[in-house]
Parts: sequence; C-alpha cells; structure tokens
Amino acid sequence: MPLSKRLAAEFIGTLWLVLGGCGSAVFAAVFANNLGIGFHGVSLAFGLTVLTMAYAVGHISGGHFNPAVTCGLWAGKRFPVNEILPYVIAQVVGAISGAAIIYMIASGKAGFAIDATKAGAFATNGFDAFSPSGYSMVAALGIEIVLTFGFLVIILGSTHKSAPIGFAPIAIGFGLTLIHLISIPVTNTSVNPARSTGMAVFVGGTPLIQLWLFWIAPIVGAVAAGLFYSWLVGDKLDEPPIVGND
Repeated sequence: MPLSKRLAAEFIGTLWLVLGGCGSAVFAAVFANNLGIGFHGVSLAFGLTVLTMAYAVGHISGGHFNPAVTCGLWAGKRFPVNEILPYVIAQVVGAISGAAIIYMIASGKAGFAIDATKAGAFATNGFDAFSPSGYSMVAALGIEIVLTFGFLVIILGSTHKSAPIGFAPIAIGFGLTLIHLISIPVTNTSVNPARSTGMAVFVGGTPLIQLWLFWIAPIVGAVAAGLFYSWLVGDKLDEPPIVGND
C-alpha cells in the first residue's frame, strides 16, 4: 500500500480516536442533572474507537493511531525505522484535527469556556494538581510506562502470525478500555502522545507544559515492550506490521 494512503489511514484513525474518546469525555461524561456515561463510558468509548478503526483501516496502515504504538512496533521488529516520522506526523495532525472538531462543537454551547486551571480540562492529561485525583509526577510516569508496556504486549501478541486471525482489534480495543478504567483517576489516561497533544494544544497552560511526560512515558513503555516481546518470540522484521489482521 502506498505510503500516502497509509498516512491518510493513520490520520483518520487518530482523528476518530480523539473525537470518539475525548469527545465522549467532553460531551457525555457528565451533563444535565449530573447524568452521563461517567468514566466507565469514556473508557469504553476509547476502546471502541480503536476497535472500529482497526477493522476499518487496520489492513491499510496497520492501525497504529498512536506514536507510542509505532515506536513499539519498530522496537518489536514489526515496522521500519524510516517510516516512524511520517506516521507520527500523520497521527499528531489527526489528533489535533479531532480536537479541533470537538472544540468547534463545544463552542456552540452558550457559556462554553475551558478552565485551564482545572484538572482534566477539555480531556487533557496531567499530574500533581492536574491529575484528576492528585497523583504525583512519579505515579504518572509509572502508570503511563507500565500500561503502555501492557498495551504493546497485547498488540504484538494479538497480531502475531501465530495468533488467531481477525480477533486482534477486539483484544486491543478491550485492552485500551481496561487501561482507561485503571488510569483515568491518575492521569486522565494518555498512553498515546498524539491524543495528549491534540487536546493540550487547545488548553495551553500547565497541561501543555506537562505534555513532555505524556510523550516520554508512553514511548519508553512501548519500546520496552517491543524489545521484550521480540526477545520472547523471536520476531523478525518480515512479521506483518499490523493491528487489524488481514
């Protein structure tokens, strides 16, 4: 598949992830009379975005939708190094575009304003006072590294040539749901630098200053998982670099 088409698939897939996951947090987590889907619903929404787009375009681009996944697949010998930067650019642009759509819709409600001093404002990630439950920077680093490591193990395992064909998006989608159920109270859940960047751009302030952690921690966890899984099963570069199996 030409690189241009693969990048287009990564763009639309990451846009969908941000629109569906972060959009559910902004629009539906809590609304009139304190009704809403809550963080359980937001967790499921993130999982469903990956599940649906992995089936829709995973066979085109591999369905990464996440710079950490791209780096982890490279470390796991599933993805060439020379395509990392184009993929990451497409993912970040897709995430910012998804955030822009959310912002445009949210701005249509009277009285809408983003409080950049509030934890989780506009579905941003953070630590210390900007953690939903006040968790420290060390706690945020730890959980983002560990959960991204687990996420990449799920991805690498479910897309391995020996795994059952066609079920990878289900495992990955529910894996991401589980990750959000664990970590929304801690960091508002990143495990995806593009997702974090897209929302922080529209908030600025401390969420943008703290963005470094949500690039470093997921990538460290993903690369560690790639190296571990490659050692575990002895993968070679000719393994299919995919999330949605053909």
